[in-house]
Amino acid sequence: RRSKLLVSDEADHPHPPDTYVRRSSRCVPFHSPPPYKMKIAALALSAALFGGAAAFAPTSRTTTASSLSSSSALRSTIEPPAPERVAPDAAWMPEWEGRVGKDPSEFLKSDESNPDLSGMWECPLTRWDSDNINIEEAQAIAKKQPHCPLELRATPEDNDKGIEYFRENKDQIRAGLLEHGAIWVRGFDLMQDVNGYRAMWQALGLEACLDPLHSSGLRKFASERDALYEEVNKPSLRGHYIGLHCESTAKRTAAYAAFVCFQRATEPMEPRGRFLVADGAAILAEMDPKVLKKLYDRKIRISVSNLDIPPSFPGVVKEGIKGLVDAAVAPKFDMDLEMIYEADGKPGRLQAVETAESPINRHPVTGMPVWFNNAHNHARKLRDRRPCGVPEVGMTEVFYADTMEPLELEDCQEIKRASEKCITALSMEPGDVLLVDNYRALHGRDVFQGDRFHAVSWFTWDDNAEWKGEERRMVDKDPFNKAINKMMDFLPKDFESDQS
Repeated sequence: RRSKLLVSDEADHPHPPDTYVRRSSRCVPFHSPPPYKMKIAALALSAALFGGAAAFAPTSRTTTASSLSSSSALRSTIEPPAPERVAPDAAWMPEWEGRVGKDPSEFLKSDESNPDLSGMWECPLTRWDSDNINIEEAQAIAKKQPHCPLELRATPEDNDKGIEYFRENKDQIRAGLLEHGAIWVRGFDLMQDVNGYRAMWQALGLEACLDPLHSSGLRKFASERDALYEEVNKPSLRGHYIGLHCESTAKRTAAYAAFVCFQRATEPMEPRGRFLVADGAAILAEMDPKVLKKLYDRKIRISVSNLDIPPSFPGVVKEGIKGLVDAAVAPKFDMDLEMIYEADGKPGRLQAVETAESPINRHPVTGMPVWFNNAHNHARKLRDRRPCGVPEVGMTEVFYADTMEPLELEDCQEIKRASEKCITALSMEPGDVLLVDNYRALHGRDVFQGDRFHAVSWFTWDDNAEWKGEERRMVDKDPFNKAINKMMDFLPKDFESDQS
């Protein structure tokens, strides 16, 4: 039974199947949208919109053509050339299979006879256990872990069983998720619409919770009554590469996730919005021990948004703006943020910065140390070198916590190398689901053209009442959150900017 369920036994086959092919570096045209972390950028956007501060410095795209022409020669003598934007790498790229799903008018039709899940659990608090980790020992343990993700492919008999398959194999699937960090469930017709998808994860005993950033109002539901959030599908975001991250802040972290594909990107040009997944244990094992120890000893802090105040403003005015943002806007984001001026060295810039955190954390259940942070997604030096077209308000940065200096390029490059060597760029087809242990595996998304519809549900601790907590969602939305949602809807669908 086990050999049928767990298609490849990684104890015997430590490498991915032969159907995976090595991916080479590639350059792609730059179609730039706002990023995955644009949800945090609303902090500064909201401050400007509602506080009346004309505080955003003009970007290169807001400069007139004539001024660009007249100043280009001067700028070329005083500014270093912008780094070349190269699409990030991945270790393995499974082939596409061309499965056909349901029509978009059908896959989000919710079964009204099912209970309404709108009042789901609050996202649980982050479980931190990062003290006194021995780097050498941690890497030795991490090297022994099986490949992530595990592939579970439906046979015709499995497919015919539908929901009964998942009820019968619940314990084995949950055990495989804990062992491997992620399971790619392939080839089932059941999950080609929201009702079958919901039935599948409920059969596995998972309990839905809010997104860690739900309180901001920037997380949209695809089907609220089914606890289903829309993934990053909008045309304005299709040219933005979302780097590896856990669905986590220093304060809140979902325990598990189930990412579902209802419609793959309609344009067949690679990388076609491949879903990225990488094992945090594998990244830890791969990384240069010196860089790993440096980051662990110094810890990191992540800035999530920028508000550019004219440097000529008097100090008392700057402090007033800082106080306004800190008191009126920052609390809307359920994060522990500190408002800091000029952390990245830009005069007048006010940045919202998370508290210090360890880049390594022990898994709450297994106790195994893993790479547990979002530096691959948020480091400015990496974003400036890959498809990313974000206004300065939304650009993130990663700092050494002890000095608040941005990570050095060499450290960023090692994070990039180790992370991308562990990425599997999944070819998710309609009905495919990726189950993720959010404390073990990191995820992301490559660029795409055309239309694409993926969605996700987040889950709390279903077997530990203390970790789950007692908070449930307040279903009535705050008017401020509604305003932010509307504001994001009116963002331009396809704009380009180059903020290198």
